[in-house]
Order: sequence, then structure tokens, then C-alpha cells
Amino acid sequence: MTDIRKSTWRQKIYSCLFDIHTRSGRKMEFFWIFMAIASVVLVFIESGDPQSLRPLVERENIYLKLEVFFTVIFSLEYFLRLFSTPKEKTYAFRFLGIIDLLTTLPLYIFLFFPALAWEYVVVIRLLRVLRVLRIFKMLRYIGSASLLWDSIISVRKKLLVFFTFVMILLCLFGGVMYVIEGPEHGFTSLPISVYWAVVTMTTVGYGDITPHTPAGRILASMLILIGYSIIAIPTGVLTAHMTEVLQRQRHVRRCEYCHKSGHDDEAQFCKHCGHPLSAHSHSDR
Repeated sequence: MTDIRKSTWRQKIYSCLFDIHTRSGRKMEFFWIFMAIASVVLVFIESGDPQSLRPLVERENIYLKLEVFFTVIFSLEYFLRLFSTPKEKTYAFRFLGIIDLLTTLPLYIFLFFPALAWEYVVVIRLLRVLRVLRIFKMLRYIGSASLLWDSIISVRKKLLVFFTFVMILLCLFGGVMYVIEGPEHGFTSLPISVYWAVVTMTTVGYGDITPHTPAGRILASMLILIGYSIIAIPTGVLTAHMTEVLQRQRHVRRCEYCHKSGHDDEAQFCKHCGHPLSAHSHSDR
């Protein structure tokens, strides 16, 4: 009986922490995302306070208390996820599991290694922003946001080819500019030259590195024109695919609970989540 109760509790905890098909699971996921954002905001606010220059244990303000609060919350979440996850899921060795572990460590590191400056631990605290990646799991269940998510997944190969082509162009233009201008004009290495190519192609133009020779300026002008020409390609690819999907989904039967489609006309229950299908569950998003 004890084992059955323990198993039931593990299943309930697992459902709340991992199963975003359920309402409670989605609420918990949004809660952890909110906590991650709040903890990162705390780091930025703390960095602008004059007391942040003092040792952590000597600060008479709320920052230490809040850091303890976030550490306790994230530690509890991590151990509950470890406790509830079946062994075959290997949560601890997945990307988000490793991020969850790292983001619980800053205060513990400082307590066990007090000689380490708190400022060096800030970088680890900022890793908490990676917890916001969980929102990508939520997008497919948030109404029309699933359309954008599905479109990105569907055209990922085209986008990969496009960005690979862009990277090749950046390397070529950066290499040529490195040869034309040289170190005497600020192009001291290939990485810096490629950085200049990125800034120029995106038409940001910081002005920290600029060509001085006629050939270099001609090359920069060509790169700017190329940047204007190709910068809208990813948007066009996504827009075309989203338009096609919208037209195709006008008469597709869709579950009102999990927003997934692919059901037969005579189906009464969703084949993905088991939720009853309404008689008018055709999507016209």
C-alpha cells in the first residue's frame, strides 16, 4: 500500500512538473518561467546598486534574502523533478535538467567557497535566463502561437540553408576585407573582419571599424546592398508557409483542448489527449 501511494504521488508530481497537456502542468510551467525571469531581473537590479560592491554577507538589504528564496525554490523544483522522473527519462542528463542544476548552484558555491568573489558567480546566476527556454514547449499549446512554432519546424531546413549561405558570405567578405585593409586600418584578424561583415550586412554600422581604401569602400557598399536584399528572406519563407498552412487548416478538424489536428470526420475523441471533440471543431484560425 505504501509503494502504491508513493507511486501515485510521483505520478501527480510528474504530471504537474512535466505534463503540459494538463491545465495544472501548464500553470506550473508558467510559474517556473516567471520565477526564472524574476531571478534574472534581480541580478540586473542588484548590479546597479552601490551596495553590490560590498561582500554579499555584509549587505544589509533584501538582495541576499531574495537570492536565498530563489535558491530554495529552484532546489526544491530540481529535487522534485528528479524524484518524479522515471529512470528511463534521464531528466538529470538532458539539456534543461543540466541547466536546472546549474541555476541552483550559485549560492551553494559561494557558501562552500567564500573566498570566491560574488561577482564571478553572477554569470552562473544569469544562466537562469535559459530556463525561459521552457516556453518553447508551451508555444505549441497556446492557440495561434502553435502555427508559428509549426511553421518554424517545417521550414527549418530552408532556414538552415539560408543561414549557412549567409555565414559563407560573411566569411568571404570578411576575408577579402582583411586582405584589402589590413591591420593598419583596424582589421587585425579574421574574426574581427567577420565581425565587421556581420555589422555591415545587418546595416547596423557601429562605426568602430571602417574601410579606408577605395576597394574596401566598394566592397562595403556591395555587402550593404546584399544585406538589404537577403535580410527579408527568412520572413518571406515563414510567411509563405504560414499562409499555406492557414489555407489548408480551414477545413481541418482540431481539438479545442490540445489544439492538435488530424482527426477523422467521425471521431468523437481526440487521438492525442483523449478530450471529447465538439461537433463544430473545425479550425478557421
